[in-house]
Amino acid sequence: MKFLKKLLKFLVIFFGLIIAILYITDTDYLLKAVRTIYMKGHTTAFLEDYKEFDNRVVEASNNPQPWPNHANYNTVQETERLKKLNESSGTIAYVIIKNDSIWFENYYDGFGEDSKSNSFSMAKSYVSGLMQMAIQQGYIKNLNQPVCDFLPAFCEGKASKMTVRDLSSMSSGTNWDEAYYSPLSITTRAYFDDDLAKVMNSLKVVDEPGQSFKYASGDTQMLAMVIEKATGKKLYDYLEESFWKPLGSENSTLWQVDSEDHDLVKAYCCIASNAKDFARYGKLFKDHGKWNNKQILDSTFVAKSVKPRFDDGQIYGYGWWLANYADKEIFYMRGHLGQLVIVIPEDELIVVRLGHSITKSGGDSHSPDFYTFINEAYEMLEKF
Repeated sequence: MKFLKKLLKFLVIFFGLIIAILYITDTDYLLKAVRTIYMKGHTTAFLEDYKEFDNRVVEASNNPQPWPNHANYNTVQETERLKKLNESSGTIAYVIIKNDSIWFENYYDGFGEDSKSNSFSMAKSYVSGLMQMAIQQGYIKNLNQPVCDFLPAFCEGKASKMTVRDLSSMSSGTNWDEAYYSPLSITTRAYFDDDLAKVMNSLKVVDEPGQSFKYASGDTQMLAMVIEKATGKKLYDYLEESFWKPLGSENSTLWQVDSEDHDLVKAYCCIASNAKDFARYGKLFKDHGKWNNKQILDSTFVAKSVKPRFDDGQIYGYGWWLANYADKEIFYMRGHLGQLVIVIPEDELIVVRLGHSITKSGGDSHSPDFYTFINEAYEMLEKF
């Protein structure tokens, strides 16, 4: 009994010291990481982790517009190759939208058409569009307006040259480290810290902004802070009034915030929604910024968004990933673990895949599974 008491006392002191050290070294965000992710058996963020964080509600449309079903709706089953990939990668939703109608949809692993799951970095596409909305409404002058006009922490040296264009096209030149599995990376800190603005304002601009592409979630987070400062609106409210309601979304959604007190959205990620509501934003860009014949976003910006800005960054535009495959120009929303809204305008085709994992991107920066999800959609379509 004495031994057990001593052991318990030792453990209490030991863990107390660890917690004290974490607070002293300003790494106490790791406590939240352990509690919300690692103690639940995960090694990284997961599809339903939004339930572990503070969120803000983005309300559904007052005039919801369900997708119509295609004449050939669900008349073809998944190919064998697609079935195997969906099973092995933990797909939870696979939807094919042809000519603005649901051609095929299926849901897996207990998820349904209205189930929420984490968008992860697909949120970046929305933030880029919200930047353009702020420009159209006169809150931001143009793409070349300095970030310094909104964020005083970025007014010295190279940082003073950084523009909102640079943030949207991932060319800020900051020292952001895009490392998802390192507990000490700024990416991990940003995900779990309860004061995200403090984290962002600690960034340093180490390279000349606007010169080359470097994927950095911090760029989108800074862009969100710019938009909020420019508009005087919370980004979740701005998303609701700019896109979520106007595009006829059938379900309310959630956008994670850093904490109740600071109330800053995790803009580089973390919109919890479903496949068919995510797909609406893909349709908006497929249709050059129009929805129901109403111009929501400037068509020139939409065209710019789905073209590369840099010769060394042919895979990325302004908030959108880009690919040229089978002589088709493709742009797509992409998130951690393989969240995909793939848009192929020339064939009036949108393919949505949500799931638990995806094969790591190959030498061309696109996952091999990305191509499979496209190939098998065409294979199914060719049966008609």
